[in-house]
Amino acid sequence: MKFLCQIWFDTEKSKQVPQTEWDALTQECIISDNRWRESGHLLVALALHEPSTAITVRLRNGEASATDGPFAEIKEHLGGFVLVEAENIEEAKTIASSFPILRYASIEVRPTYAIQDGK
Repeated sequence: MKFLCQIWFDTEKSKQVPQTEWDALTQECIISDNRWRESGHLLVALALHEPSTAITVRLRNGEASATDGPFAEIKEHLGGFVLVEAENIEEAKTIASSFPILRYASIEVRPTYAIQDGK
């Protein structure tokens, strides 16, 4: 079963982390990701740029329109995601609990929905 691990950062706190700490954390994350990838559990891991680089796409009167930046002022922002393969949510939680990024962020673990599941 696949689980999406969403990595959420406190926007203000993450701005206060020195670049040297982010660089060291990035290296730890690469090592951790490689370990989980080699075990067959990690399928995809991607970090995201800051919310200010985003656009929001909506359908209005049957026409798609895009707005620059985040739509609303938020305390936390999605900083990345990891897609893992696990037997159940407990195993997915164990995997997510080992991610070094957890020192700086919270991780929401959510089962994916597959149309063929019929659930």
